[in-house]
Amino acid sequence: MKTQLRKWLSAALIAICILPAQSWAVGYTQTKYPIVLVHGLFGFDNIGPFGYWYGIPSALTADGAKVYVTQVSASNSTEVRGEQLLTQVKQILAATGAGKVNLIGHSHGGPTARYVASVRPDLVASVTSVGGVNKGSAVADILVHVAPPGSLSNAVLTSVTNALSSLINWLSGNPNLPQNSWAAAMSLSTAGSAKFNAAHPEGVPTTACGEGAYQVNGVRYFSWSGGSSYTNVLDVVDPWLLLTSAAFAGAQNDGLVSSCSSHLGKVIRDNYGMNHLDEVNQTAGIVNLFETNPKTIYRQHANRLQSLGL
Repeated sequence: MKTQLRKWLSAALIAICILPAQSWAVGYTQTKYPIVLVHGLFGFDNIGPFGYWYGIPSALTADGAKVYVTQVSASNSTEVRGEQLLTQVKQILAATGAGKVNLIGHSHGGPTARYVASVRPDLVASVTSVGGVNKGSAVADILVHVAPPGSLSNAVLTSVTNALSSLINWLSGNPNLPQNSWAAAMSLSTAGSAKFNAAHPEGVPTTACGEGAYQVNGVRYFSWSGGSSYTNVLDVVDPWLLLTSAAFAGAQNDGLVSSCSSHLGKVIRDNYGMNHLDEVNQTAGIVNLFETNPKTIYRQHANRLQSLGL
């Protein structure tokens, strides 16, 4: 009896010693499913050595995450971009053998990722919206109002922005992606977002500034965003975001999206000292020195997904 007891105690001691070692061996950012990053309007994967998600993929992979950076049309409707993303998700799953992916979308990338989760929830473990245009943007509303279809201003605006979008995709090595900046503007407007949300409501708050469902059809939903437009005097883009922030009439925003519009599923935080570009560590890492570094926030979120078994 004593011999048997000693064996049990020895086995328990070994288990206690081994199990923590196994948990410690798992990287801080090592999620069960690959992390797939989805860019926003006028976005790209990489142009030469310059990435849209500046330094974020390497910060995640450093401790175990498998990260894939996708490329969809720089400007087009949410549905068109969503179908492009779905094709890439299927390719990633085929290449990795994984059953699902964790989608993280910035700006227009938020609704784009939501589209995939809505039409193919079996392929998606989670959707995280970062500064996502989930209920429209006042900036897009102004553009739609001042450049209605058929007007000269619309013709000029769409011509210039479509050319810019084509150039972005060409520089990033994807010259054949279709561009439609007017369709993008409509998708990002309040009316366009409401129409999209009616067809794809998963995770969208039913109140003006609340949280949405945390989990729908097996997919977990999260969001976070900045609440400042001007964060670093050295960033040449910040003055422009300070200007566009006026469109929100005093409501908290990141320069292009109001904090309330960014809400999706579980709201991690909507008032980081970041503007719309800081949320992806732009411009080239020039961000608010008095706020948590964006790369740290992505790493923390990867660890959050890991703790949920995602």
